[in-house]
Amino acid sequence: MRCLVVSVVLFISCLGVGGDATEGKAQAAEPSRPNIVYILADDMGIGDVQAFNPEGKIATPAMNRLAAEGMRFDDAHSGSAVCSPTRYGILTGRYSWRTRLQSGVTWGYSLPLIDSQRMTVASMLKSQGYNTACIGKWHLGLEWGLKDPSKKPSDDPREPWDNIDFAKPITSGPLQLGFDTFFGISASLDMHPYVYIEDDHLTDIPTKEVAASGGKKFWRKGPVGDDFQHIGVLDRLTDRAVDYIETQTADKPFFLYFPLPAPHTPIVPTEAFQNKSGLNEWGDFVMQVDSVVGSVMQAIEKQGLTDNTLIIVTSDNGATPKADFAELKAKGHNPSSVYRGNKADAFEGGHRVAFIARWPAVIAAGTASDATICHTDLLATAAEATGAELPADAAVDSVSMLPLMKDADTPTVREATVHHSVNGSFAIRKGSWKLMFCPGSGGWSTPRPPAARKQKLPPLQLFDLATDIGETKNVADSHPEVVQELSQLMAQYIERGRSTPGADQENEVEIRLMK
Repeated sequence: MRCLVVSVVLFISCLGVGGDATEGKAQAAEPSRPNIVYILADDMGIGDVQAFNPEGKIATPAMNRLAAEGMRFDDAHSGSAVCSPTRYGILTGRYSWRTRLQSGVTWGYSLPLIDSQRMTVASMLKSQGYNTACIGKWHLGLEWGLKDPSKKPSDDPREPWDNIDFAKPITSGPLQLGFDTFFGISASLDMHPYVYIEDDHLTDIPTKEVAASGGKKFWRKGPVGDDFQHIGVLDRLTDRAVDYIETQTADKPFFLYFPLPAPHTPIVPTEAFQNKSGLNEWGDFVMQVDSVVGSVMQAIEKQGLTDNTLIIVTSDNGATPKADFAELKAKGHNPSSVYRGNKADAFEGGHRVAFIARWPAVIAAGTASDATICHTDLLATAAEATGAELPADAAVDSVSMLPLMKDADTPTVREATVHHSVNGSFAIRKGSWKLMFCPGSGGWSTPRPPAARKQKLPPLQLFDLATDIGETKNVADSHPEVVQELSQLMAQYIERGRSTPGADQENEVEIRLMK
């Protein structure tokens, strides 16, 4: 059914708010279909990467080199300020808030979030003759084997595991969504079950439980396999990713989706990186993530595939407070850089992320784009790069970044971009204007939603990011025409089931704009 939207305009009125090729650009010749490697860090802040934050105190030489050899996108955004919804958007080109997941994330035993009939980046590229692999953190739900099939698991973090039959194959997961192969973990590294999944089965059946851990090394109590240690997961996944790349040749293009479990909690850098940053465990773990990027770059180079491989490095959202912001700031480092807020927030620090793309055959080295992009743009980009035709119900919130990659001076290709916080609060960005449909942060930074309501803060916040990048001054009252325009556009995006041109589509549930 088409989801009904409460009239935003009426709501606003009740509040009293009225209604020639130049040097440095890529060559014009079209390359063959590129290999695509997409590395998604987990909770890495934009300020954690020196290429985006010269004042940052964490050494990130691999990502710095990637940026120097490719393009830095300075206005890139995750589709959500938390894990699962961002991953949904990356693979489907569709905002996750169009699904059952209206807030929060999926958990270790959640049912699949992506419908098996929906096109993904992997299924589209597979249809174009690509090898496809997912290695890393899935966090989009799986169809586990059940002892009692009538008792379906929920999206509740307290979901028990006594009904999961770990010996049975997983019947719906990455393999059903276009990936030839999968190796990784079901959800975040702090969410059980703590097991490795190889394609549709576990590498070791858990017969014991691991106790909960706290602080920066936080994880929940749960079943664990004998071959699983939290501190060794990132290295094992990296080895598998490198091994996969080293089996690829120029004869057939490949797509590697490599979502890392780090530097998300538990913050457990290996011995080689402990105390290396001079900051704390967070800084050490970010350095380890950077080394992973370096290992992947080296593997691509070893195979002689650098020139026609599009490698993207980004993060699923802003930095987690578990990084210990006070400890880091005392040493001169801010994971959010100049932006307000952090992971989970509708403020910029929740969803503005580092985004680097290198593709020597197309992208001029050492370039930067200030155009607004979103993680949901991967599917449209991959389709244009390969010449694939997308059906009307695919990539409904995806806009190709290829024109930007070919020319950094290309203006923004998106009409507007929607942001979404952990509690389901919306924001919309068009040009320099950003309208938040919530009081406070909508997430974990102050003022948090309960405090914002208690303080009776304005339910709408409008910021001009051109003059107020730190989102310090709400100008909704002095720009009612902008509030009206953006509110109507947001309502249209919800009502039409898409934010791009094309036939109207269905949302899976009714969408409430104001939480």
